Amino acid sequence: MNQEINRRNFIGTMGIAAAGVACLTPRFAFAGEPASSRKLKIGVVGGGFGRTFHFHEHPNCTVEAVSDLIASRRQRLMKTYQCEKSYESLELLLRDPKIEAVAIFTPAPDHARHVIQTLNAGKHVLCAVPAVMNLDEAHQVLETVKRTGLTYMMAETSTYRHTVMSAKKFFKEGQFGNIFSSYAHYYHPGLEALYFTKDGKPTWRHGLPPMLYPTHATAMIVAVTGERLASVSCIGWGDGDPLLKGNAYGNPFWNETALFKTDKGHPFRAEIWWRGAVIETERGEWHGDKMSYYSGYKGQADHRVVATKNQGTEEGGFAVAKPKMERVPPEHWWNLLPEAMRHETGHGGSHVFITHEFVDSVINGREPEVNIREALAYTVPGIIAHESALKDGELLKIPVFG
Repeated sequence: MNQEINRRNFIGTMGIAAAGVACLTPRFAFAGEPASSRKLKIGVVGGGFGRTFHFHEHPNCTVEAVSDLIASRRQRLMKTYQCEKSYESLELLLRDPKIEAVAIFTPAPDHARHVIQTLNAGKHVLCAVPAVMNLDEAHQVLETVKRTGLTYMMAETSTYRHTVMSAKKFFKEGQFGNIFSSYAHYYHPGLEALYFTKDGKPTWRHGLPPMLYPTHATAMIVAVTGERLASVSCIGWGDGDPLLKGNAYGNPFWNETALFKTDKGHPFRAEIWWRGAVIETERGEWHGDKMSYYSGYKGQADHRVVATKNQGTEEGGFAVAKPKMERVPPEHWWNLLPEAMRHETGHGGSHVFITHEFVDSVINGREPEVNIREALAYTVPGIIAHESALKDGELLKIPVFG
């Protein structure tokens, strides 16, 4: 029977420890108010998505300059980040000796090239997802990060959703017991509205295979348990719509559904769908032998936990285990951030956490949580999954990088 309970009762009933940084280390490295007075001078490139982060609010960061190919976007970036300096291209921005790090929010097919350019210019990098588009780029970016010794972080939002951070805590505390299966749903219907510019030219999103943009889903297993996705069988669905014809990827699919096997032998199902009667959402489910956790769909105020500590009887009168589902309000993790950044943002509150994790990792000379090895562990499985879909679901092995 479903039962609504408040967070205090939930914690008492389930025996879950109070939220805290200690529950999430070492993979979760936030530590509240920064101890250093150093200011990281950063450049922000990409005036669309790039305007939704919060570098100007971080006590250890100053936005030194911004860049976009379009003048109006440069102006909006300057206004957002209270910055007086702008450049017409990434190449020009990289010549600025004051800039120590660059946040890259350019089109996905440009990420690998722009990251390599930036690292070779001696700048640390935060880059939007996905990390790469193919295996050759994966090798090239990994080699460049290793050779330069600079900080690389991928700005994956699912890793820093409040729900996923709660799942990390539950996992660290052993509340799940053994996670024997997990799901991730990334539904984004309506993306075809972004396929072409106003003058009819195709954008990088035209026909983008869903599994080449996998990280909002794959992060929900890799970031929580640390497992690597080892093999995959993937099925694609397309309806022959002429809108997909002639895309640069040769992709016939609107939707792709993948069944992965982890290096621990566990199944992980990822659904990445661009079309259909589905609710736009990014959510996960983690199924354990002691407890399971179901994050809500977009717009829902609560989430669900299933616990196995209850007994009951089945229809024939036999005594059996009767796992009980509890509805719980979302847990928030604002206390892990500098005070000025404790507020809602896009993608489930993740943007302020991404901002802080990158700045703090550079300031303190440590690896960010989503470093290059993690970024490729999120990204490469999708590349192989799409290859499987093109081969009618053939089971394929997934290479491990780093």
